[in-house]
Amino acid sequence: MGELFGKVERDMKAITSEWQASHYLLEGSILVIGCSTSEVSGKDIGTSGSDKVAEILFRQLHRLSKENNIHLAFQGCEHINRAITIERSVAERKNLEIVSVIPAKNAGGSMATYAYHHLENPVVVEEIEADLGMDIGHTFIGMHLKKVAVPIRFNQNTLGQATVTFARTRPKLIGGERAIYK
Repeated sequence: MGELFGKVERDMKAITSEWQASHYLLEGSILVIGCSTSEVSGKDIGTSGSDKVAEILFRQLHRLSKENNIHLAFQGCEHINRAITIERSVAERKNLEIVSVIPAKNAGGSMATYAYHHLENPVVVEEIEADLGMDIGHTFIGMHLKKVAVPIRFNQNTLGQATVTFARTRPKLIGGERAIYK
């Protein structure tokens, strides 16, 4: 297991370095993370959650958040309808409706559970419109991104044994052929 944890640490450092080098981490942006720690460990989604994997990922993501003044939002699993764990201050600033549930390893998943217990003042909301996304292990975060999501291609597209996909969002282009866009 130590070998896996070392690989996860290295992979996550590479991913956070690519986020840092990108121009997408705008101050105040929300990055939604969907994560199957089971998939990271090479198991089927929902079968083998890992608190240790969640800890490694959270530590790196928290650092990324602080260094770039962005906000993290952690998607829970289907057993809590993919609800989002986030800091209370962000939920209040965005006027998001807080719901009554506490993520647990078997109803929320290891990542959302770890985040809930390690954020400063966590709450859970049913939905969010995030600016950026990171899907670790096919967790389907699309419902929590703003309307126009655009894939980002990073060189590091695996984390442990899981596939990772990345997205940013952009404003809708509306108005037709006479409209002017940036």
